[in-house]
Parts: sequence; C-alpha cells; structure tokens
Amino acid sequence: MPIESTPQSLTARINDVEIVAGTPADLRFASVQELLRQRAVALGLLAADADQTATVAALEHLLEREVKVPQAGDEEIERHYLANPGRYTVGELVFASHILLQVTERTPIQPLLARAEAILHQAQADASRFAELAREMSNCPSAQVGGSLGQLQRGDTVPEFEAVLFADGSVGVLPRVVRTRYGFHIVKVERREPGKLLPLEMARDRVASDLAEQSLSRSLQQYLERLASNAEVNGIDLMSDRRY
Repeated sequence: MPIESTPQSLTARINDVEIVAGTPADLRFASVQELLRQRAVALGLLAADADQTATVAALEHLLEREVKVPQAGDEEIERHYLANPGRYTVGELVFASHILLQVTERTPIQPLLARAEAILHQAQADASRFAELAREMSNCPSAQVGGSLGQLQRGDTVPEFEAVLFADGSVGVLPRVVRTRYGFHIVKVERREPGKLLPLEMARDRVASDLAEQSLSRSLQQYLERLASNAEVNGIDLMSDRRY
C-alpha cells in the first residue's frame, strides 16, 4: 500500500483574496479560477457575491468573449498530419503488463520513485520475473493476473500512459518508470500488432480538432499571463506553467 504522511495546506493570494488548497495542482486550479472570477466581476459579467452556478456560467462567457482561437489552415493541417503519423493510425494494438505503485495526495514522492526504480532494475535484469514482481508489488487489481492489461489501443488508457506505450515499436520491459496521475508504472510490452495510417482526407477533422485544442491551450495561457501581470499574485507562479 502507498506510504502516507500528514497533509499540509498550501496558500496563495490573488489581489485581496486568499486561496487555500491541499496540493500544488489544486492550488493552481483554484488560483486560476479566482483570477478569472475577478476579471468577470470587473467587466460586470458577474456579481461579487454570485453563487457557484452563476460563476461557472460567467467564466464560460468571459472566455468566449476574451480568448480568440485561430483556426488551422490546410497547410498547417497537412504538416501536423505528416509529423504525427502515430496519432492518426488505427487498429494498432499493444499487449502489455505493468506494475503500479500508487500515489495519493499524501504519498512522499521521492521514496516511492526510488522503490519504482529498484523494481524496474529487477525487471530489466530478469524479464521472466515480471509477473511475479507484479503479483508481489503492484497496487493495481491486475496484480492478480501478473500485471497483465491485455490488449490496448489508443484511447484505452490515460494520455500520459498512452504516449509512452505507443511512442515507438519497443518490446520488452520499457527502460524508464512511467509517471501518470495514478502513480509510477513499470511497463512490459509483450507484443505489438501494427495499425494502418488513415488517409489525410479521412483524418482531416481529427487533425483540425487536435490543432484547435493546442491553439486553445496556448491562447488560454497567454490570456492568463496577461491577467496575472496586472494582478497582485503571491504564493504561486501563474506565469511559468505553459499547460493550462
């Protein structure tokens, strides 16, 4: 089971409003929401004492009004398609197993990572022991079947796990510990079945959607940075994270 320690509250301040949260991610999310709320109030889109339902609606209106997202043209769509063939390949299957060391809000990260690295070294030294190690060490229910995840295709797992699993044609124990929202994974790819790249015309809508999502993320971050530069922000850096 994961090791737990006593949680500590984290605080930040956006102008005259104090933000309290239990994790850095929660603190950032709450700080961003407060920054947007204050902007909506300043523009007259929201009453200062509005409830949560009204606040959510006002923030959506605010972003629609103030964040402009450029649309990708044909050349940009084609470049992105050619640069990311794996993203638009269908039917590709990976048969994999894993050992999960679960992370909770109160888990000390470094000791758990060190343990994951030690298990990885054992698995690399003797891959035939992977199922045994999974049964002994993994926090995932798949431990009962030696860590087997069966066959996986794109979309079956969380994005950070999928990105590693489908990154290349590697087979065997992957060389690095994989970090996801669930914890640390030691991964073994049993075998792969190749897929087929969709023609550009069939993939065009998906490529355009991917580019629009990337453009929206960049535009949102730039907007937040402009708001933060005009606010008094203490206890958190809203200018450094490019992944809003």
